[in-house]
Amino acid sequence: MATLEAAARTASAPSPAADRARYDRATAHLDGPVAVVDLAAFDANAADLVRRAGGKPVRVASKSVRCRALLERVLAVEGFAGVMSFTLAESLWLARSGLRDILLAYPSSDRSAFAELTADPELAAAVTVVLDDPAQLDLVDAARAGSAEVRVCLELDTALHLLGGRVRVGARRSPLRTPEDVAAFAELVQRRRGFRVVGLMAYEGHIAGVGDAVPGRPVRSGLIRLMQARARTELAERRAATVRRLRRVAELEFVNGGGTGSVESTVAEPAVTEVAAGSGLYQPQLFDNYRAFRGRPAALFGQPVVRRPGVGVVTVLGGGYPASGAAGPDRSPVPYLPPGLRYDPMEGAGEVQTPLLGAPADDLLIGDRVWFRHAKAGELCERFPELHLVAGDAVVRTVPTYRGEGHTFL
Repeated sequence: MATLEAAARTASAPSPAADRARYDRATAHLDGPVAVVDLAAFDANAADLVRRAGGKPVRVASKSVRCRALLERVLAVEGFAGVMSFTLAESLWLARSGLRDILLAYPSSDRSAFAELTADPELAAAVTVVLDDPAQLDLVDAARAGSAEVRVCLELDTALHLLGGRVRVGARRSPLRTPEDVAAFAELVQRRRGFRVVGLMAYEGHIAGVGDAVPGRPVRSGLIRLMQARARTELAERRAATVRRLRRVAELEFVNGGGTGSVESTVAEPAVTEVAAGSGLYQPQLFDNYRAFRGRPAALFGQPVVRRPGVGVVTVLGGGYPASGAAGPDRSPVPYLPPGLRYDPMEGAGEVQTPLLGAPADDLLIGDRVWFRHAKAGELCERFPELHLVAGDAVVRTVPTYRGEGHTFL
């Protein structure tokens, strides 16, 4: 794998026309639809995340990658350490495949997986689970098939509350909001046989996952920046106080925070020991809307042209792969190469066919490819069983996604 220095030297992106030509040549022998990852862009994005982290380790978020070969690739880069997983079944699968230091970032109710975890001390040592409710402890104990100690990470609610709590900005995640909430639950966990608190997580999604430079929306972008400045100040104080209070109860191995969009501000907090990131490796469309960094699009999918209905329009096969979140135009994939194509507003991205409008359509022939970028990162891998890894103008390796290995984990 390329070193960080080599990735940094190649960080300047080729022109869109050059990229399109490379991807077309690399995949000319493949029938579409097809998904690719540009390894030069992927490695450059990894190097930039390490640079932005300023010496603190980056824990890779597997939900944004969903390909074991690429998880292993980025974990071989100096500066990345550990996995942030999204289900317990996935965590156990990764641990059995040889990965260690896996933080399950979302509570689970998978009783069979908890039975497997508690029956195997080696698995239990490799996986840390997020808990924030006494009922979750009861569920784990009811599922126990052995005496292996469960490593526990507590989660702090990071949402910004305004107007005396009447306005909430941020994801609805943990019920533990104050240092006292976290410490009280930690004491409960520590008293419970078979559990041990080892970490704290606080994901500031309203900062890390919300772009502050929305194209064509200067007023909205300005309001987002004001909100995020206030949220960063409030959270830094509350997170630091929580860590101080929690360290009286438990010996913490890590304090995790942030995401691709907030790396610099998160690692600037002394209380934080590591930052999570994953989307920045693929650089999906929604992550173009940040002032602090600019990644290179690394994950794309190509759809074949199957119709030419008229002047300035072509139709490609399928393509209706919306991203999760509140429904809206920003959740649709974006026609990327050749530049200048757009959706028909009456049809959008279709289930079985997608018309695309624009002057570049007249230069496209039946069988040519249009390359799209997904709005978010790892969800693309739920549509494709394999990723073709491109170096230069060749596919150098084809690797399975989670789906291609027979897993969806959701």
